[in-house]
Amino acid sequence: MRIAVLGGGVIGVTSAFYLARDGHEVTVYDERDSVADDTTASTAGLIAPGHSYAWASPQAPRMLLRSLVGGQTSIRVKPRFDPALIRWGLSFIRECTPARSLRNTLAKYELACFSQNLLKQLTADESLEYRQTNGGILYLYRDAGALEEASRKADLMREHGRSQRLLTREETLKVDPALANSTIEFVGAIHDEEDGTGDPAQFTRELAAAAARLGVRFELNTRIKSLQTDGTNVRRAMTDTGVEINAGCYVLALGSASSRLARTAGLHVPVYPAKGYSVSVAIRDQSLAPRTGGIDERSLVAWSPFGDTLRMSAVAEFAGYDKAHTPSNFAEIRAAGNELFPGALDWNSVEYRSGLRPMTPDGPPIIGPTRLNNLYINTGHGHVGWTMACGSASLLAAELAGSSSPIDPTPYRFDRFSRRAARRSSDQRARTGS
Repeated sequence: MRIAVLGGGVIGVTSAFYLARDGHEVTVYDERDSVADDTTASTAGLIAPGHSYAWASPQAPRMLLRSLVGGQTSIRVKPRFDPALIRWGLSFIRECTPARSLRNTLAKYELACFSQNLLKQLTADESLEYRQTNGGILYLYRDAGALEEASRKADLMREHGRSQRLLTREETLKVDPALANSTIEFVGAIHDEEDGTGDPAQFTRELAAAAARLGVRFELNTRIKSLQTDGTNVRRAMTDTGVEINAGCYVLALGSASSRLARTAGLHVPVYPAKGYSVSVAIRDQSLAPRTGGIDERSLVAWSPFGDTLRMSAVAEFAGYDKAHTPSNFAEIRAAGNELFPGALDWNSVEYRSGLRPMTPDGPPIIGPTRLNNLYINTGHGHVGWTMACGSASLLAAELAGSSSPIDPTPYRFDRFSRRAARRSSDQRARTGS
């Protein structure tokens, strides 16, 4: 089948590779002049099934309220009238019950673990090199009470087979001696021994080369403006220059932009962007630099060592599709870098980026068919798209082929939102007796 994959980030390119490996004729379209040059290049680089908790949790509404009244939180909302955000936010709040948070976390976790195993196999099969580390990830805590609470929370991951150890400060320093120089008074950490790090943009570029060897074509500098349908199928995709793209099947893998393009086909895709900020800073002294990835759980600043560079990322800001940034947006990340790894970093050699992470209100991504027969979706991965890329592509390929998958695809399907809406309507009728 001739398939047009719309989106050249880590999700789109990984989808293209798996589809081509199944024998399809695949073309990837992206508006940038190279693959992985947008959100994929701005993420923290953590490969972290052990951090798959759903953002929609019982604690989230309080954090959002603090943000709205000016408090400093890791998840922030820029107050303004935005109907799309209001609609998304109401759905998000509905998912913040303990039962739904647990269900969504387990769905994310299962896909992330499945994906990590596929990534390891793909890396070996294709001899991919993306500056990966495999020493686990440290989730760092400054407060004994918060560490104890985190350990109780980690019981969920342990119950489902994850190796997450509670470490004292001294044990944490044995895992990563660079933290001995930290000026942050942390008390210990949770060490997920199976998590890791890697450069998602480099992975995507290497996988694009492997996909090209399978016959995948890349049409870059191509912006898709609309999808034209007959109500049953997508007839064509139109570029902003009026060029028609004709294929037997279309895969929407444009991250946060997927929802805007889907509207041109009459579909509501409940994905909203959360802007994150990242820096890639040169390492000046390797002896002072971290050897593993990690997250400071108070500030939620994450870090990943990429050889001679350290990637650091923080913040999720709901501010629409604006990707602009100013130096002040990176102040928190810079401060954390200097506190965690004093003397290690060369701030005269640094790249600043922002990226829009595509968030679903419940947490799991959207993967698979839509009500249009030949339109499929692979988006909504939030901050763990890199972690979930291979698993999501495998699920997509199985859905398109109509074959079985090693994990249940139901929690990731597009129609889950309409099913839940129908249940809410039925429950409301039952309550009112109508």
